[in-house]
Amino acid sequence: MSHKRNPKRKAVIAAGGVAALGAAALLLPNAMASQDGASDAAAPKTLKAADATNLATQLQNLLGDSFAGSYYDSDSKQLVVNVVNVSGDKNNVVVQAEKAGAKVRQVDNSTAELSAAAQTLKTKATIPGTAWAVDPRTNKILVTADTTVTGAKWNRLESTVQGLGSGMATIKKSAGTFKTFVSGGDAIFGGGARCSLGFNVTASDGSPAFLTAGHCGVAAEQWSDAQNGQPIATVDQAVFPGDGDFSLVKYDDATTQAPSDVNIGGGQTVQILQAAEATVGAQVFRMGSTTGLHDGQVLGLDATVNYPEGTVTGLIQTDVCAEPGDSGGSLFTRDGGAVGLTSGGSGDCTAGGETFFQPVTTALTATGATLGAADAGAGAGDQAGASAGDQAGAGDQAGAGGGDAVGGAADPSGAADPSADPSATADPSATADPSGAADQNAAGQYAGQTSKHHKKHSR
Repeated sequence: MSHKRNPKRKAVIAAGGVAALGAAALLLPNAMASQDGASDAAAPKTLKAADATNLATQLQNLLGDSFAGSYYDSDSKQLVVNVVNVSGDKNNVVVQAEKAGAKVRQVDNSTAELSAAAQTLKTKATIPGTAWAVDPRTNKILVTADTTVTGAKWNRLESTVQGLGSGMATIKKSAGTFKTFVSGGDAIFGGGARCSLGFNVTASDGSPAFLTAGHCGVAAEQWSDAQNGQPIATVDQAVFPGDGDFSLVKYDDATTQAPSDVNIGGGQTVQILQAAEATVGAQVFRMGSTTGLHDGQVLGLDATVNYPEGTVTGLIQTDVCAEPGDSGGSLFTRDGGAVGLTSGGSGDCTAGGETFFQPVTTALTATGATLGAADAGAGAGDQAGASAGDQAGAGDQAGAGGGDAVGGAADPSGAADPSADPSATADPSATADPSGAADQNAAGQYAGQTSKHHKKHSR
């Protein structure tokens, strides 16, 4: 093994104030309550979020230019598909969409019209502290302005939105300031900055690597798993600002075994099985080195964010909180889908806020990387400190998965519920007592088994 662990390091419970996660049920898959036998074949089906995403992709191809976005209704567990211009023969296409299990609704704004409106915002209102994304639930563009957008800037933004026409966009005021979530401190370290490892991957040349935020990749070329420690990885590609916020960082030791999982604290991991597209309305989880594990919903896709450093496009907008040091951390689904890399936003995990994420699928395509180790596919490898999450320094931290959190400012109340199903999405190689490795008094953390490759340690 390429990087030896310090046996004195102890795992920390990086719970990060996760009471909102709702105890053990989070790891249990949503029931696929089929409606077989229902008399109405066109009744919307009850779907898991991942199945809704797959269905949405199929229906987008089926509906063509009639498709005007879709979202997942988490209350009814149904896919809602927006359509426009469905008169005549296109009614048959809508019937097919309904038979496939979607709830179809007619809306006013087409995808082309919303895209044109977004382009107008880019041309006339690219103002630092603003962001916009399509919200399929309202069939409008949601424009957000942070606290720096005042006076002439606000007037310019408001005038541009009004010029788009009635019913095309809405403006929301943010209580914070848009910024990238990078800071000096612990976790993965480079050039005095702290970020979080997103997901371990295999580069196109077969070498082990990981994905993190692009603004981390441009901040420093070399990264360490310990504050003031020796570099273990070097940036190969980085994009920021511009068409994304992602970087590919290759481990310097080509024999590094980098597991395809996310360390969620308390010695527990969630195995990452595949890259997943974000779906508006779906629940997602974020792991970061500052605040640990938090959850929320996807609010918008193809978001444009005007950071002080420049404009970034193609992001995912969510209501999941994040703070400095969480940059690059993992956004994932309960069933092991890698969704995004933490980019930036406003607010914190006390007051809440908006956070934007780089889609993993886009980053993989751009870099040519694939999830998981080359010799282990999607399975977790026996890594000894090779994933930049094996951390020391100020937090005396260790870990092996992507998004390995250290919980320096985390709420220790967020560990696993011992009553949870230990088989849900935990690392199948786990051998530890599923009710152990975590604070039994806490609620909200993922339940699962402790991987035999992750040693217990405490701060």
